[in-house]
Amino acid sequence: MPEFRLTQISDTHLARRHQALTDNFHRVSEYIDTSRPDLVVNSGDLAFDAPTNGDDLEFARDLHAGLPVACRFLPGNHDIGDNPTAVGPVPPHPATEAARQNFRIAFGDDYWRFEAAGWCFIGLNSLIMNSGLASEPEQFDWLASALAAAGGKPVALFIHKPLFLNAPDDPELAATAIRYVPMPARSRLLEMLGGVDLRVIASGHVHQRRDFTYGHVRHVWAPSAGFVISDKRQEVIGIKQVGLVEYRFAPDSFEVRNVRAPGQVDVDLDHLLGTNS
Repeated sequence: MPEFRLTQISDTHLARRHQALTDNFHRVSEYIDTSRPDLVVNSGDLAFDAPTNGDDLEFARDLHAGLPVACRFLPGNHDIGDNPTAVGPVPPHPATEAARQNFRIAFGDDYWRFEAAGWCFIGLNSLIMNSGLASEPEQFDWLASALAAAGGKPVALFIHKPLFLNAPDDPELAATAIRYVPMPARSRLLEMLGGVDLRVIASGHVHQRRDFTYGHVRHVWAPSAGFVISDKRQEVIGIKQVGLVEYRFAPDSFEVRNVRAPGQVDVDLDHLLGTNS
């Protein structure tokens, strides 16, 4: 395959009770039906709040089943719960094995690997990192084998949480600890990735579009496909706009394009909660 076209969507946050988010998803689905990539990856938070409302996960599954192309999925904190951090409060809904299995039943593997266009693509479950769950070391063992099998091919990593804000040794602050892959799992992950030709890390979670390069690795933060978060709730560190990301991978090269599907609306979380909660 000389070229592999991949579309990343993220943070769709689907729930029957939030029609505005469903409408945005339909606009994304229509765009995908027109553009017809080879694969769609949803990098997490498919559901609005599955840990407290199991129907959100079922609703998200049913809507994604209608997408017109092949899909792969990764869990977010609103799908299986959040991971503990070294600083800050314990998350109100920590990731659990039961929630992880519910996700796997609905969407398939929560971490995966495949090859296309001379690239090795890897997806990881960032929410079980630092969790103490048995699946955490299992994933790291699997990752070691997956990276060994890359055979020198360039690697593209998909993950829900960004690894860091600006640099690997950014300090963990109580206000933002849940935003990035937590320590010490982050250090272990970066050490493992240091042994391969990692070219791009694609993430979501922050609901802000951002694109920067650290060292030789490009970090692409996908915006939410569903809603934006007001400045009073979250500081500006990227571009607050709903959308999706398109990638074109060719042997030893790739291109990134940020896209807004026709008809997508910048639904504000404050408005969403104020009118629907």
